[in-house]
Amino acid sequence: MASIQLESVGKVYPNDHVALRGLDLEVEDRELLVLVGPSGCGKSTALRLVAGLDTPSSGRILFDGHDVTSVEASERNVAMVFQSYALYPHMTVGENLGFGLRMRGCGREALRGRVEAVAQRLDLAALLERRPSQLSGGQRQRVALGRALARCLEGEGEPARPAVLLLDEPLSNLDARLRLEMRTELQRLKREIGVTMIHVTHDQEEALTLGDRIAVLRDGELQQLATPAEVHDAPATLFVADFIGSPPINWFSGEVGGDERGPCFMCDELRIALPEAGALERGRALRLGVRPHDLVLAPGAEGDLRAKVEVVESLGSTVLVHARSGSGSFVRVVVAPDAAPAIGDELSLALKRAALHCFDDATGKRVVRE
Repeated sequence: MASIQLESVGKVYPNDHVALRGLDLEVEDRELLVLVGPSGCGKSTALRLVAGLDTPSSGRILFDGHDVTSVEASERNVAMVFQSYALYPHMTVGENLGFGLRMRGCGREALRGRVEAVAQRLDLAALLERRPSQLSGGQRQRVALGRALARCLEGEGEPARPAVLLLDEPLSNLDARLRLEMRTELQRLKREIGVTMIHVTHDQEEALTLGDRIAVLRDGELQQLATPAEVHDAPATLFVADFIGSPPINWFSGEVGGDERGPCFMCDELRIALPEAGALERGRALRLGVRPHDLVLAPGAEGDLRAKVEVVESLGSTVLVHARSGSGSFVRVVVAPDAAPAIGDELSLALKRAALHCFDDATGKRVVRE
């Protein structure tokens, strides 16, 4: 297997579009790292650079400490799943699944065994004689994934398994149920095959459930590299807090205030004690974030905020309430179905102090708790 290092990797295309800006990233041996971010953030570019399908404009890429920046893709021992499938239209499903192994000299019996094993795992056994034109988009995506996995499974005979498996939004064309099943399958395969994996997605739920660690990118720059729990519960920047989390985080714009009781966050509708704000000068602009799950209904006037219900959405096991405060701020709250309010109700809401996210409005960086 292999560890991967990207050292100050930049990529500028001929049209002067800057896709990556000095990206420093390390993927540990046998780790599943997820690159996540909005469209155009550079995540697929980074994957292509690791695969050797493109060349960085600056910096270098190392596998196990060896510089592979100029090494051809065919010599990197990498398997890749493309978002666009990249299947051979004249081949059957079975032939597509075994193509990579056949090109690397895998024996006939070993090849048949691995293809059958992958077909069973991905529910493709009944489709082995079909061609890509006879498949749905979801079935084609499974074949593309299976072709890479066929190289990763243990089996008799050569060739050896790839050191790195790269996945470029492999679940994007699947329906919701199959996407969930394939996430489970990928987690199981990660444990079984022990291959270093980089998974690119724009789906934050996919990132949070799959990754050992998550790298959040924005405009070609790394915003945060941490475990899923750290990215969700302690986002390093305002962008990460806003991008990660569903339903989206609630924001309040205010400033550092305080009196003899200590520093606090102040805005038209809130006054929240924040010990960490003591390191900032009075009047400094702040953004305070609280996730919908961290707002709770409070009895009477005991809450921190009052808001009027405008929309109520049932999510099955929970209810998402959309409300508006007296100053016009929009607030989302997640409640249990038996506690769901009616449209027009006035709510008293309390913010969970331990779950607040506070950022310097000028820099976008988190104000760290002392």
